[in-house]
Amino acid sequence: MSSSDSKPPRPTLTKPVKPPRAVVAPAPVAPRPHPAAHPAPAPRGQATAYRPGPATAPPPPAPSTKKPRFRKPRKEPVVEAPVVETGERLSKHVMALKDCSRKEAEQYIEGGWVRVNGVVVEEPAHRANRESVTVDADASLLNLTSVTLLLNKPAGYSDGTEEVEPVRGRKPPPDARSLLNAQTHWAHDPTETPVLKRHFNHLEADIELENGASGLVVFTQDWRTTRKLTEDMGTMEHEFLVEVKGEVAPEALKPIGYALKDERLDLPSVKVSVSSSTPEMSRLRFAIKGSHPGLVAYLCAEAKLEILAMRRIRLGRVTIADLPVGQWRFLAGYEKF
Repeated sequence: MSSSDSKPPRPTLTKPVKPPRAVVAPAPVAPRPHPAAHPAPAPRGQATAYRPGPATAPPPPAPSTKKPRFRKPRKEPVVEAPVVETGERLSKHVMALKDCSRKEAEQYIEGGWVRVNGVVVEEPAHRANRESVTVDADASLLNLTSVTLLLNKPAGYSDGTEEVEPVRGRKPPPDARSLLNAQTHWAHDPTETPVLKRHFNHLEADIELENGASGLVVFTQDWRTTRKLTEDMGTMEHEFLVEVKGEVAPEALKPIGYALKDERLDLPSVKVSVSSSTPEMSRLRFAIKGSHPGLVAYLCAEAKLEILAMRRIRLGRVTIADLPVGQWRFLAGYEKF
């Protein structure tokens, strides 16, 4: 086949592209004026006067009825400066002076044998730097015995044997333990024992006494004294001095004798006598075996006697003697219940 007989190439057909449609924006519409903003035109031949339109400001808001809230200013935390302790513990100084253990050194300090610059210090944690630390030449751990305190309790105080539960609407009576401190120690204590802080620790009271009565109350650290007071409670004699109103003759005590002999009442052994008597007041002595709170008041009521005051003056063979009310002393080594 010759080249002249070849067919011409077919033309390429393309689809015509339509031009994009023009988007015509709507014509802006002018806002319609308020009739009051533009007054009507004046007639021909007359001047047009300016008339301001009405005020368009919004009305003021109504006052609020809510209470304003005042916030407290924020308190910044107070950062305390750390306490820098200087020097070594007093127990370390005593360990070096006595060549003893730490426990023994603390016992020397608590026993009142250690002085810092001539002053007795009883705290093992006390810091001493350049101070003079001395230990008494007579210091001995054998003398660190338990003590027993005798208190002349005032009327209106509890006896300290147990905690008094408060009653609604009533103020509880003060505790007799609050009177055991260095300030209330009797200045004429015959034992001449120095008062230390350890003497007020672990004190037990086992013998009851009415809140309205005054007199001898025992507080002890010695377990032997506690056992003596509890085991011999039923046989130990308690002596009371009771003041009653008016003059009392020995015959007036017969109702008390009848009550004590009544087997139905099963009362303990009691001895009662008239110590002194005047037209205004009489003193009676009651010696009772064992602790029986309320028994004296019951016997006086049987004899129709009005009690003015009551005081316990003796427990076994230990008497209150001249100890003032509200003060205390140590039990001497020669005193036995």
